[in-house]
Amino acid sequence: MTASDNNELSLSAIIEALLFIAPGPVTPNQIATVLAVSINKVEAAISELETLYKADSGKRGLRIRYHQGRIQLTTAPEASLAIEKYLGLEATTKLSHAALEALAIIAYTEPVTRPQIDAIRGVNSDGVLKNLLSKGLIEEVGRADAPGRPFLYTTTTDFLGHFGISTLSELPPLDEALESNDDIHTSEDTSPDSSTE
Repeated sequence: MTASDNNELSLSAIIEALLFIAPGPVTPNQIATVLAVSINKVEAAISELETLYKADSGKRGLRIRYHQGRIQLTTAPEASLAIEKYLGLEATTKLSHAALEALAIIAYTEPVTRPQIDAIRGVNSDGVLKNLLSKGLIEEVGRADAPGRPFLYTTTTDFLGHFGISTLSELPPLDEALESNDDIHTSEDTSPDSSTE
């Protein structure tokens, strides 16, 4: 089947359907192969979809999300409370200060190793990283060419969804993020063991 076989749906509508049923993020090249169309046509159709969602952002519950060259159809961040309630996730989605700290380091420096994260945080991050891995907010993407061959960590599309952004480029510039962190600095993380969730 090719995109032209269906006279009722536009290419962007067919791609929307594929993204809806895809079990995870896909590349534009995968879509182009399945539909037997050029990568340029796929990218143009995805852009059309993205424009549509942004133009009707108050009326639509879906968004296009980009991460590491892959795309995914996700729910709008504005719908998160209703979705969490429906799925019974309210009690499990909150992150500790230590987890947020490690996530910020990974998001701004990825790919990054645990020793590098430890060096920035000043404490062991084993517990935090295990917790973030179990929540699907980070993933192991290989090993560094360094002594001990430590794992390299990056954020995931679930990370983007958790914070309601479409790409890492939507994160505030690092200097602004640091200023914001200084403004809201509290004593909540002064316990001896701040490395665990």
